Amino acid sequence: MSDLLWQPSPTRVENANVTHFRNWVNEKHSLKLDSFHALYDWSVTRKEDFWPAIIDYAGLKAESWGDTVLVDGDKMPGAKFFPDARLNFAENLLVRDDHTDALVFWGEDKVKTRISWCDLNIAVSKFSQALRAEGITKGDRVCGYMPNMIETVIAMLGTAAIGATWSSASPDFGVQGVVDRFGQIEPKLMITVDGYHYNGKSHDIREKVRDVIDRIPSIQKVVIVKYAFDGTNTTGIRGGISRDDFLAPFRAEKIAFEQVEFNHPLYVMFSSGTTGKPKCIVHGAGGTLLKQVSEHVLHCDVVPGDRVFYFTTCGWMMWNWLMGGLAAGATLLLYDGSPFYPSGNILFDYADAEGMTLFGTSAKYIDALAKAELKPRETHNLSTVRAMTSTGSPLAPESFDYVYSDIKPDIHLASISGGTDILGCFVLACPVLPVKRGIIQTRALGLAVDVFDDDGKSIRNEKGELVCTAPFPSMPIGFWNDPDGSRYKDAYFNRFDNIWCHGDYVELDDDGGMVIYGRSDATLNPGGVRIGTAEIYRQVEKLPEIQESIVIGQEWDNDVRVVLFVVLREKYQLDELLIDRIRKQIRNNCTPRHVPAKIIAVADIPRTKSGKITELAVRDVVHGRPVKNQEALANPTALELFSNLQELRS
Repeated sequence: MSDLLWQPSPTRVENANVTHFRNWVNEKHSLKLDSFHALYDWSVTRKEDFWPAIIDYAGLKAESWGDTVLVDGDKMPGAKFFPDARLNFAENLLVRDDHTDALVFWGEDKVKTRISWCDLNIAVSKFSQALRAEGITKGDRVCGYMPNMIETVIAMLGTAAIGATWSSASPDFGVQGVVDRFGQIEPKLMITVDGYHYNGKSHDIREKVRDVIDRIPSIQKVVIVKYAFDGTNTTGIRGGISRDDFLAPFRAEKIAFEQVEFNHPLYVMFSSGTTGKPKCIVHGAGGTLLKQVSEHVLHCDVVPGDRVFYFTTCGWMMWNWLMGGLAAGATLLLYDGSPFYPSGNILFDYADAEGMTLFGTSAKYIDALAKAELKPRETHNLSTVRAMTSTGSPLAPESFDYVYSDIKPDIHLASISGGTDILGCFVLACPVLPVKRGIIQTRALGLAVDVFDDDGKSIRNEKGELVCTAPFPSMPIGFWNDPDGSRYKDAYFNRFDNIWCHGDYVELDDDGGMVIYGRSDATLNPGGVRIGTAEIYRQVEKLPEIQESIVIGQEWDNDVRVVLFVVLREKYQLDELLIDRIRKQIRNNCTPRHVPAKIIAVADIPRTKSGKITELAVRDVVHGRPVKNQEALANPTALELFSNLQELRS
């Protein structure tokens, strides 16, 4: 297929938010920015003009933004944006008060609900009043052990409205995984459900909730939402109360939005935690708002009335990202459960039924659709879907092909990448640029993204480290319980002085497009040559016999050898003929250095709760090292498949 897969029409370019924004900037600042690339260059060289322009253009609210945009702008960490601002995050998301849909929810094929903007405002008002009545105030923590449902959004907005701090995990997390996260931040209140639906089955979590509460003494109240069961049985749950009873004393009032400083803690996010207790990453209200609005409005072209969907759980940062769509006046389409129940069509059914405009998902989901040979283009209308975004892992070139051939030929497909660390993206969509096969379109406006070689030299069209060379508002305000900032500094700023080093192994082309080859810490080094794991996955998973794969470097004979594990599709076996085909596929399309020394079939691959395969955990098991926090994994028993393998002893 051609490298050029999609080109926006002149009308689409002319009507795009980012085009309107560029014209607005030109007029406001007497400039002549004539392209997106010119706008990007201006946004990173004039960040003290760019971020206020986002505020003005999007009409963001604050008691005051202050007179100062940036202090210590040459320091990372240490820079401070809008140090005198006073604002409220929830106030900027509750931008409408009409009777159109604000939130729509599907819980597999079992539950369908919706709430209008008017009723959402009322619900947030009641929840915020109830929190205040419990003595919860600015800076206190509220946590959600919740599915991606309407009640979760209300709880988050109610928490943010009073200046408290929100943190969430999905109900499939085990007790230890929840305690490892919430136990560190000592929340006063938890909201949870009686159970959840997955793959057609209902799972009661009240016993898990009892265990969690017993192990986190700071939690004084547990609000239980009726969802999968009757919701009324709170027996044995310390501080337990049904959501209905919790809210019953309160009536609709105008929401009293607590005005907080720009860097006031809004969210506590968690690292995957596969190498120890998860790091608690604290994000500020102002930085989160500015970054997510810039992405939804300018990069994803979201306008009021759009219907924005992302397939995510509350344990993944894409849930927090999705919430930013409310600030653009969009309806959020929420889904909880398996994306393949009762069939692989459920999310496309949702798209047609609810007029979805942005379809957000993961690279693994798109690959699974292709492997299942589904062709939504032939079974669904999808006329409203203008854009599809993909993240979680690099989107393979073949997945680009699949989207355009079997989902929709006229769609803006955007591979995006960033992370929990910044609650947004370093590289992502651009509605006015073409889509090229296997390439992420652009760097994020306002972020000075670059690629460095091992010596800290900026490079193009070569593989190196993804870095950001200047501060931006959604950098974490720090890690929880890290008073001197040493853990925060170690995480991002130790590789290159005063430079954010993200830990992705990437290549940036002359047009600002990027290819990601995997995590730097999972990079393979046979013979001292760096190889990105995604390069191998792209070749192996083209083969029809292969369902999925994971590759690691095994320390061997004073060097590192490449070891590939494959999960085979049904009815196939890993015989010598298939092994030869795999090796030939990799050698012919990569280099002889990429060819695995060992290829081994396994029944499953361990992954995090957000669906990312865990190369480092597999590497540790292979080398006989303990995996410190298996609770961070969705399927920890899969690790046993990689332990003491006879094939790796010679």
